[in-house]
Amino acid sequence: MSIEVSGLKKIYGNQVAVNGISFSVNTGEIVGFLGPNGAGKSTTMKIITGFISPTEGTVRIHGRAFGPDTIALKSHMGYLPENNPLYPDMYVSEYLLFAGRLNGLKGKALKEKVENIIDRVGLSPEKHKKIEQLSKGYRQRVGLAQALIHDPDILVLDEPTTGLDPNQLTEIRALIKEIAKNKTIILSTHILQEAEALCHRAIIINKGNLVADCPLYELKSKNQSLEKTFRELTQ
Repeated sequence: MSIEVSGLKKIYGNQVAVNGISFSVNTGEIVGFLGPNGAGKSTTMKIITGFISPTEGTVRIHGRAFGPDTIALKSHMGYLPENNPLYPDMYVSEYLLFAGRLNGLKGKALKEKVENIIDRVGLSPEKHKKIEQLSKGYRQRVGLAQALIHDPDILVLDEPTTGLDPNQLTEIRALIKEIAKNKTIILSTHILQEAEALCHRAIIINKGNLVADCPLYELKSKNQSLEKTFRELTQ
C-alpha cells in the first residue's frame, strides 16, 4: 500500500485535533477525505506529508516511516495545501522552475518538466503572466503544477476546488481525473458533490475521530442519500 496511518493523534494545548485515527490508502486509489470544517482534515494531511509531527502514532509511506530520510519520503509526494500559497510577484514559468529546483530537478530535464506540466494542466496561455494576474482557477492550476512537477506517485490535495466558479470547477475536476490515472490521491473536501464526482472511497472524520471508511456506494445504501448519511455521521 502507498500510505498507512496508525493511531494518529495530534494535540494542541488542550485541543485534540486528531484523535487516534487509522487508515490505509492503496496504490492507485482516489480517496475522499471528508468532514465538516474543523474536523481535523488539514492537520492529518500535514502530518501525512511530513510538514508537522504527530503527538502519537505513525505514518508510513511505501512501508517506511518518517525519520532521518524524511526528504526522501517527501519526494514520493506532491502536496497542494488548502490555501494554495504562491508567490504572486513571480511569473508562472519562473515559479515552476523554482519549484522544480526545490525538488532536485535541473538543467534540460527541469526545463522539459516545466514545459510538459504547463501543457498538461492547461497553463500554456498564461505561462508568461505573473501569478497575481491569474484568476482563481488558473492559480489552482499553478498549485497543481507545482505538486506534480517532480512526477510524484502520491498526491495530497487539500480542498483543491474551494472558491472556484462552476466552469473552473469542471475544469479542475477533469484535470484531477486525468492525473489520477497513474497516481494515488487523497483529496480532502467538505463538499459531498466533490467526493461523488472524483472519488470511489470515503474516509470521514468528525471532531478528530474517524467515523467511516468505506466505498461511497455503501454510504448511500439503505435508500439514504450521501448527504443524509454524512449529516448523521457528523452531528
